[in-house]
This record gives sequence, structure tokens and C-alpha cells, in this order.
Amino acid sequence: MDWQAFALTLKLATVTTVILLMIAVPLGALLVLGRSRWLALLEALAALPLVLPPTVLGFFLLVLLGMRTAVGRGIAGLLGHPLAFSFEGLVVGSVIYSLPFAVQPIVAGFAAVDSSLVDAARLLGAGWARLVFSLLIPLARRSLLAAAVLGFLHTVGEFGIVLMLGGDIPGATRTLSIVLYNQVENFDYAAANRTAAVLLGLSVAALAAIYVGGRPRGGRRA
Repeated sequence: MDWQAFALTLKLATVTTVILLMIAVPLGALLVLGRSRWLALLEALAALPLVLPPTVLGFFLLVLLGMRTAVGRGIAGLLGHPLAFSFEGLVVGSVIYSLPFAVQPIVAGFAAVDSSLVDAARLLGAGWARLVFSLLIPLARRSLLAAAVLGFLHTVGEFGIVLMLGGDIPGATRTLSIVLYNQVENFDYAAANRTAAVLLGLSVAALAAIYVGGRPRGGRRA
């Protein structure tokens, strides 16, 4: 078992999940509470990674964040190194690639909140921030849990964008999915079985958290 890759994978998934929630909560609230005609375009852009092949997305990001573009050179000047083939670059790619898996559950949860409660809160003078943090988030907490778990698992299992944007650098960009690919390519099926079992166990445990967290106390659903 490549414990260095295991630790890097968990670190990448955790950092990505935190950033995803910081983006997805206000974005989901904007999509639900907003009234602009341009929100449909914004929602479509947020969902684009669902249909865009990860290798294509990884290639675009590799070009954008590389030293051949002004954006890439500007970021490299600020950080002291290019984002491509670095852990920070993987975080950027993972956030973009997993964004729909965080936004869509949150949008569904916020949209399911009774609109009369939202209207009443507005009549009482609640601002946008108070609506989100005092009403929508408490009533849609299961959707936030689902968004966090799905974003985490999607990052743990991603392969194409990691390979394109990060390569295979031990301790920097080599994740468990890359390790599994290398093991299979080298016909080391015993090691591949162990790595796949770890990924499967993480997925089962995290998905169970959604259902356990969403199950009402007392054991019965209403």
C-alpha cells in the first residue's frame, strides 16, 4: 500500500471539499433565490464538468495554467512555481471538476425549503446572508452533507484530470487512482486489489454517512 499516495489523496479530497462548500453554498443560494435571466447560463456552466470528458478539462487547465499563457505566468509569479504539475494545481482542477457534485445537491436542498418560510423571513427584514445561514442551511443540512460526501468521493476517485494536470509525481501529485493505474499496468494485481479495496471502503463508508446522517432518530422514516 502506497501510504504517501493515500495521505495525499485524503489531503486533496479534504481541501477540495472545503473549497467546494465555500463556493457551492453561496452559488446554490444565488441560483435558488436569484431572479436574473442569466442564472440559467450560470447553472449550465456549473454543470458543464458533468458532460465534459475529464481529459479534455484537464488539457484545457494544463494549457491555461502553464507557462505559455499570461494567466499561468501571472500565477507562477505569485506562487513562485507554475500551478501545472503541483498539488495546488490539482486542487484547482478538482474543485472545477467536482463542482456539479456539490452545487446540485445544495440547489435541490435549498429549492425544497418551503417558499412561504423564505417569504416570511424576507418580510421580517432578513437579508440574503441571514436567509442562507439562518434558514436555508439548517433546513437543508442533509443536502450539504450529501454535497460534501459526493465532492469528497469524486475527488478521491478522479483519474483523468489528475493525470493530465498533475502527472505522476510521488509526494506531490500521485494519488491512489494513479497508483492503481500503475499497478494494473505493471500486472501487479495483488497490489491493485488492495488499492481498489481501500478506494471501495472509503466510498462505502462515506456514502453510509449520508444515509445514517439523514435517518431520523427513532429508526423510522415519516
